[in-house]
Amino acid sequence: MEYLVKIVKTDEGYSIWVPELEGCVSQGVTKEEAFENIKDAIQSYLASKAEEERNTETYFVEV
Repeated sequence: MEYLVKIVKTDEGYSIWVPELEGCVSQGVTKEEAFENIKDAIQSYLASKAEEERNTETYFVEV
């Protein structure tokens, strides 16, 4: 699966986040490190969401 990420240069290196996954952020000293770190962050984020939703019911509501 592919996700759009945004990255910005900071005083410490690079900050990177996934706009589609609220709160899914990471950083790295280099761009390459930031990209590797966000991959780990996405995997952790998705695993956490799956665990949260494990015992919930899901419905569509028309408005």
